[in-house]
Amino acid sequence: MKHEYIAEVTWASDGASFTRGKYSRAHRWRFDCGIEVDASASPSVVPLPYSREDAVDPEEAFVAAISSCHMLSFLYVASKKGVDIASYRDRAVGYMEASAGGKLSVTRVVLKPEIAYRGEAPSKALVDSLHHAAHEECFIANSVKTDIRVESA
Repeated sequence: MKHEYIAEVTWASDGASFTRGKYSRAHRWRFDCGIEVDASASPSVVPLPYSREDAVDPEEAFVAAISSCHMLSFLYVASKKGVDIASYRDRAVGYMEASAGGKLSVTRVVLKPEIAYRGEAPSKALVDSLHHAAHEECFIANSVKTDIRVESA
């Protein structure tokens, strides 16, 4: 099975001094469904005014992709086990640090899902096993070397 996923990324000069590094990192992401998102380098990496605080940065998108994939995988495995979920919320945190080789990378992502169940909540052991199965199923987790941890309540 082979699938393709398309994201179009566009940037244009704002007329600033590009070769001196004084240019905007603001750009646009367009996905194959037609949704467009303002994007930029993170202000923690590229200072204002050359970045935008009100845009998604690649590191945030990476953390969101991991969290979203884990959630979708969790919902899938929970449904197969008959666990009835009412809502799922995660405030995932990614940590950019120097890797063993000294390069900056998102070395760790901590997922902190808050899940509400219909009826009686399952045991912590069952929830933990569902998170483990979801991690094994998640396409994004299977694609990266970042340490991904789940801290379930």
